[in-house]
Amino acid sequence: MSAIGRAIWYIESHFAKDITLEQIADAAGLSRYHLSRVFGLATGHSISAYIRGRRLSWAALLLANGNSTILGVALDAGYGSHEAFTRAFRDQFGVTPESIRKQRHLGNIELMEPIRMDDTRNLKIEPPRFEESPALLLAGLEETYTYNRTEGIPSLWQRFNTHFGHIPGQRGNVAYGVCTHADAEAGSFRYMAAVEVADAEALPKGFSTLRLPKQRYAVFLHRGHISAISTTAHEIFGTWFPQSGLEHGEMPDLIERYDDRFDPDSGMGLVEMWVPIKQ
Repeated sequence: MSAIGRAIWYIESHFAKDITLEQIADAAGLSRYHLSRVFGLATGHSISAYIRGRRLSWAALLLANGNSTILGVALDAGYGSHEAFTRAFRDQFGVTPESIRKQRHLGNIELMEPIRMDDTRNLKIEPPRFEESPALLLAGLEETYTYNRTEGIPSLWQRFNTHFGHIPGQRGNVAYGVCTHADAEAGSFRYMAAVEVADAEALPKGFSTLRLPKQRYAVFLHRGHISAISTTAHEIFGTWFPQSGLEHGEMPDLIERYDDRFDPDSGMGLVEMWVPIKQ
């Protein structure tokens, strides 16, 4: 993955918190000076402007949904006061936070959308192993994405990770990224950031559940940076599966399994990709 791709991934995964140029540069593997220069050339935005735009766009979505007070959204976006947040919001969008919360739509402002992280390297995946998995009850946060616009997935994980470790009924310390409801005609799919739970009682607000049947899986390994995982998926479904003589199971489309071999802070490590096999 390119250095800019790693920098974008780090920002998208951490922009709700205070992050420094040094942390982003470390994730990208560049000096602060070099990253500042090449980021602007590659994206057309300074790093500070991109972070500010992403935070304020996230805040605008919350305000349009009417789920929080303006001060609460301001604090979550890293602003210490209502006044500072309003000033930054007006500078970014030309309207006030109050107007967005009142109108309940974003049709008159232009959000700062996530920059797409591409990886065009040639990849040769390792042969899979095969596993029998028991039935699973998963719980987490989910959104619908299109195949050419998956840039929002890191921020979904950012929201989910604030709950990880203290979800009622959570089993173990493994996280799952689950792809379901693939729609070839619309080019879309559902993605859930989840954990296994014992039951569906007392889950956090906004959580969904998903029951997976007992079934057999082909298990592939993705190594390196998480932002390149789509390249591994393309190789699995575009090359390995057509040549395997096997049929894909009914549900889910794919499970990403994140255990202690993956570092969620840096985005580096090993991720298992479980593909259901029809028996």
